[in-house]
Parts: sequence; structure tokens; C-alpha cells
Amino acid sequence: MTGRQTDRHTHTVPGLSDFELTGNEPLSILPLSSQPEENVGRAHYKLCDRLKLEKKQRRMCRRDPGVAETLMEAISMSALECQYQFRFERWNCSLEGRYRANILKRGFKETAFLYAVSSAGLTHAMAKACSAGRMERCTCDEAPDLENRKAWQWGGCGDNLKYSNKFVKDFLGKRSNKDLRARVDMHNTNVGMKVIKAGVETTCKCHGVSGSCTVQTCWRQLSPFHEIGKQLKQRYEASLKVGSSTNEATGEGEISQARPQQQPLPGPSNDPIPRTMDLLHIEDSPSFCRPSKYSPGTSARKCYKDKNCDAICCGRGHNTQSRVVTRPCQCQVRWCCYVECKQCTQREEVYTCKG
Repeated sequence: MTGRQTDRHTHTVPGLSDFELTGNEPLSILPLSSQPEENVGRAHYKLCDRLKLEKKQRRMCRRDPGVAETLMEAISMSALECQYQFRFERWNCSLEGRYRANILKRGFKETAFLYAVSSAGLTHAMAKACSAGRMERCTCDEAPDLENRKAWQWGGCGDNLKYSNKFVKDFLGKRSNKDLRARVDMHNTNVGMKVIKAGVETTCKCHGVSGSCTVQTCWRQLSPFHEIGKQLKQRYEASLKVGSSTNEATGEGEISQARPQQQPLPGPSNDPIPRTMDLLHIEDSPSFCRPSKYSPGTSARKCYKDKNCDAICCGRGHNTQSRVVTRPCQCQVRWCCYVECKQCTQREEVYTCKG
């Protein structure tokens, strides 16, 4: 590796410009796409109108200027996290156009993840927006549930999960639970919200003479969204396939875990009820190896030799190319406000799936 040139670089965070709204996004979860920000006057009305929302959702979006911005942030964050978690998989969270719409019409494991990560993204973004002062209708978390054993003093600015949960439940509304698919979709939506709640931590700062900690200032914080995405990915891997059974007492349909056909089918009373934090799906996923209405397939996809090429390329083999790349290297922070890097070149091998 050799350095060729010294240059200064400014780094920006990827985000909103990477996705586009089509106007055909589903109403039951957040559309995983976004638009550039507008910050003049009632520009948030235009942002709300661009999202395909129901009347009640549009009204909720318009009544607080901070909601539109938070919706866009949640949309971008959910999409980026989905793509990050599935970057090494056959399905790499392809959300372009018809792929997203077609997957959301089915009951795959991937559908379950999309519902969960969407509701988690909105819950997380709304709680953070409250504590950051970007909302008119909420502020910091003001209802501590801490034990007053020591001299607890509520302070700092906690993430307002209480308001966020109420908003998201109201925003998504009650969906029809007449069929299995609707019940499973709502279940997976709730899992996303519950994973956020389970990740809340109490952070404390000590006050007192010589750090004696006679008084503690404490506030609640949500886990980083990458951690939420990681947990949802683990639940995706362990997703349960379910079917429908009838409650003999009420006559209403219930969710029960599906069994392989070769096994004897016990009565509904013996069916294990899925745990509330499990992601659920009702049909097996396609292979995602070849182009279909669910994904572009894996032809020409980049893979990593001896790690995932066999799985990603579906046994078709991979091509190897050698190329010279230039990247920033030997970066140092210079006083006060910029990073100075050299440009280094190196030869690397690139592996892509055969068609």
C-alpha cells in the first residue's frame, strides 16, 4: 500500500436522498422510502401529503410540524437498518418499486421483519424527537419509575417512550383481525415496539462532595437503533411459522404454531401459543436466487470468498476480478475541526456471483 496524495475530506451521513416515494406505499406500516426535507412555513403539510396516509394519519402528521420530519427520519432509518442487517444475505432488503409491495402482500419471514423494523423505527425516532425538543406536543420523559432508595433526583432529558408508544399505536390504528394474515401483521408490528421498550436503560450521573454520589441524576435512554436491528434480525432467524385454529370457548380464530404435515395434528388445545416477542410468518420464503417479483436475484451480487459466496450465489459459482482501489488512509484529526487523510492505493480481489 502506498500513499499518493494528501487531501482534506468532509464526511456526510448517508440518508434521505437515497430513497424515493412512489405514492403506492402500504398504509399498514411505514413506507420504507423518503423525500428531501422542506423547512419553510407549512412545508411539513407537503411532506405529509407525499406519504400515502389515511385521513387520520395525515391529520396526526399535520398537527405537529415535528411529526413530518420524524416520519421521514424513521423511514430512512428503518430502510438503512434493514439493508445493513441483510447485506450478506440472498435477500438484501431489496425495497425498490414492486419488490417491496409484493413482499408486503405475502406472509414471509421477510414480511415479518419489515413490519417489525418499521414500527420500531417510528417508535425510536418519535421518542428521540421528543427528548431533542423537535416536537410541540411532547418533551422529555417526565414520569420516572425509579425506586427512591437513595436520593434519586430525576434529571437529564430522558427519551419519551410513553408518548412515543401512544402516538405509534394511535397512528397505526386498529387493524382488522378477522383473518390470520391481519393478526400476524399486527403481532409483528407490536414486536417491533416491544423490542424498543425492552432496550430502555437508566443512565445516572453522580453528584456530591468528592464524587460521593449522595445525589444521582438519572434519565432513561433507548438502545442505539443498530442494536434494535440486530435483535430483530435474531428474531427473524428464529421466526415461527404459524397457522390458524379456533378457540372452542369463544369460536374465534387464534394463532397457533404450524406443524410439519408428516406429524400427527393434535387438537387446538395442545398447540403451543407463540411467545409475544417471537416474529411470526405463515408461509415459506422463496429462495431469492433468481429474479422474481420479490427480488432481483443474486446474479452479479458481491460476495466474500470462503464466507458466503456458496450461499449467496446459490451454487452457480462466482467470478473473480482484480482491481486497484484508492481509499482515504492514515487519517488524523487536525485542530480544530477537520480530518486530514492520505490517499492510498491497493490491489484487491472482488468476487461476484455468476448469472
